Amino acid sequence: MGNKAYKSGFISIIGRPNVGKSTFLNRVIGQKIAIMSDKPQTTRNKIQGVYTTDDSQMVFIDTPGIHKPKHKLGDFMMKTATNTLKEVDLILFMINAEEGLGRGDEFIIEKLKEIKTPIYLVINKIDRIHPDQLMLLIDQYKDLLDFAEVVPISALEGNNVDRLLEQIEKLLPEGPQYYPADQVTDHPERFIVSELIREKVLHLTREEVPHSIAVVIDKIAKRDGKDMIDVMATIIVERDSQKGIVIGRGGALLKEVGKRSRHDIENLLGSKVFLELWVKVQKDWRNKASNLRELGFKEDEY
Repeated sequence: MGNKAYKSGFISIIGRPNVGKSTFLNRVIGQKIAIMSDKPQTTRNKIQGVYTTDDSQMVFIDTPGIHKPKHKLGDFMMKTATNTLKEVDLILFMINAEEGLGRGDEFIIEKLKEIKTPIYLVINKIDRIHPDQLMLLIDQYKDLLDFAEVVPISALEGNNVDRLLEQIEKLLPEGPQYYPADQVTDHPERFIVSELIREKVLHLTREEVPHSIAVVIDKIAKRDGKDMIDVMATIIVERDSQKGIVIGRGGALLKEVGKRSRHDIENLLGSKVFLELWVKVQKDWRNKASNLRELGFKEDEY
């Protein structure tokens, strides 16, 4: 560690759905912990990625997307997002260079004006645009909010990500190492396993099953005397028709969800996995507060 004071802090990543927040987090942490999907709204909980070096520790909080809420779950996600922003040391406001300034960004900027936390503007996907366009974008956003830093990156290609980490480290306060150096996320594995399964369902069903699915892990247990972990999970949908889609003809889709999920879960747990999946209908679960609590969305935590 040398004579330098150790620095640590909490950093929140916000932005419209699909700007690349999870890709960025995965690039920095180097493990697949935030689920990636081309569907908006896939991150519902605060997945924390922990990046530890000899001089600092950055704890990233990936808040649910800030957007206009459409139902109780949306409302709750919005509240969680704005509360989180008040508690962190730094906010990374990430935008997609390709899409430019949209209504969604203006909505977020309005919210950010009420918050005193320092904000970095992170322009992602710069590998997709011409440098002249980048300069125009920077000018456009700079007029809207007083950003502490503007850092263009490509999370997918890794361009400039190191520079962003340097800028973050500069700003962090002196502080302790909150987590052991080898810990990359504070979520119990159970949560990540459920997210990995949900990701596969979203990938494979495309438009037919929107966000009306949740995954509940019924059991994760090591098998006695064997290098094998048993995982049992239930995929919850809102309608019978969605149940049919998730199972697929002759069970084919569910089998494929299982195959892909098992592969990722084995990588995560570092062990062979026996995965059993069930599909269950719970009508209109997103609008029932008791269901939300049962599925792990606890309002009193935030």
